[in-house]
Amino acid sequence: METRSAKRKKYWLEGENGIDRISDLPDVVLHQILFHLPIKSIAQTSVLSKRWRSLWISFPDLDFTSINPIGVTSTNAPNTKPSIKNKRLLLCPHSFSVKRLDFISQVLALRDKQSDLRILRFRAPLSFSRLNGLIRLAVRQNVQELDVEVATDDYFNFPRSVLTSESLRVFKLRSRYPGFRLLPPSVMKGGFQSLHTLSLSLVILYDQPTLSDLFTDSSFPRLKKLNLDACFGLKQLKVSCLALEELTLENCFQLHGLDVSGAKLKTLQVASCFDAYCDKSWVKINAPSLRVMVWEYNAITENSSLENLVSAHEASIGFFVLNEDFSVTKLRSVSNLLSALSRLHTLTLEGQCVEVLSSRNYIANLMHPFDQLQSLELQTGFNKHNLPGLAHLFKCSPALHTLILKILNDYKIERRKWNKDLWDMPSSEEQFWESQSQALKPLLNNLSVVKIHGFLECENEVSLAKFLLKHGKALQEMTFFSGHCNYRDSLRRQKIRSQMMGFSRASSNAKIEFL
Repeated sequence: METRSAKRKKYWLEGENGIDRISDLPDVVLHQILFHLPIKSIAQTSVLSKRWRSLWISFPDLDFTSINPIGVTSTNAPNTKPSIKNKRLLLCPHSFSVKRLDFISQVLALRDKQSDLRILRFRAPLSFSRLNGLIRLAVRQNVQELDVEVATDDYFNFPRSVLTSESLRVFKLRSRYPGFRLLPPSVMKGGFQSLHTLSLSLVILYDQPTLSDLFTDSSFPRLKKLNLDACFGLKQLKVSCLALEELTLENCFQLHGLDVSGAKLKTLQVASCFDAYCDKSWVKINAPSLRVMVWEYNAITENSSLENLVSAHEASIGFFVLNEDFSVTKLRSVSNLLSALSRLHTLTLEGQCVEVLSSRNYIANLMHPFDQLQSLELQTGFNKHNLPGLAHLFKCSPALHTLILKILNDYKIERRKWNKDLWDMPSSEEQFWESQSQALKPLLNNLSVVKIHGFLECENEVSLAKFLLKHGKALQEMTFFSGHCNYRDSLRRQKIRSQMMGFSRASSNAKIEFL
């Protein structure tokens, strides 16, 4: 009599008509189907028949992240070839009792030697010797993508076996704790001839704080994507790979100088970088093909030199400002950075960026106008002292179509002041905007859509809304996204909203919506 397990296995393979059609599919098709299953489920199929065992030991995409979380207890057991008993255990993971890390090394050891390994991913706490052993096994099987996240008991060195791999195309190494060191530059520069993606996280560079001759075209002739995260001790970095298309640099807090050049570079993201206490920090970028630039929460450098950004289309800019350090030198550096992006179509200015632009010293350092800018998003506290900076931005954006204001929650307590006479007599903010009407005429003739998030009907924001409704010749839509309020505030809001709707009908054909 057949057991339930045997019946399920037979039905899964043969269906209702008793014909096994699935097993007749080509290996490449079945591998693609199995690719969408967890690694344990794939291993379980190997007990179905010799055909499925063959598919398992030749499966090219091994992702152990679902069974080997980073929190498992570390094991330093030596690497050994799997015994006959363990081979059987690999075919039935339910009775599998050996350590999870042994499972990875034994799966690699049992693979069909004629089948190349396409992907290997795992996360685990382990010793450096175990890590090296797993990577060597993968390299011997011509691995193309190696994605590793580890936690070790001590610092470890960059795996040397990766350097000489001719098959490796993607290498991602993330250290949770305590980090890893790069090999000497003379050794590092000798490999990576086939690599097109490199991602390194938590790199300890106190012994070699300058990487000026590593990321070059001779060392990485095919590199297209580079991601460096949390490089402690890194003070100077130069990247000049000719094939590079995407560069991401994050959490390099001790950085003093950055030099990036690349004829094919299309996306640049630099976040939470540069030493805010360094008085000689600098950045130099030369990227004629750059389309997208993200520059967020970086300390302002003393010098910015951005050249040939003729293809720049979209950018997000934000700064980390220490003790409101708005020196003339740093403000000129901000002006140089923004002026180099004058061909943008979409621009987002985050956090303290508007504070920087509102500095009196900055206004004197006029940046180039954004003649092609279509969409501008501003994240600001919308304080009274921000108004000159906002007006300056509006003057520099004559062709603007969409304006998005996101009023930051951190500043709302300061702004939360109701003005009973707001609609009866002009406020000082309203008078300021009226004084700018002539200078802002190009903007007012093109601006079509305005969206204000965090709208609390306070004096500063209402004054700007009234000004745009009154003078916006092309304005079609104005949307207010309000925050939560108590019952008393809601009554005041209703009054101001009704007055604003009436003001719109009298001065503009724009559609007004409160959400």
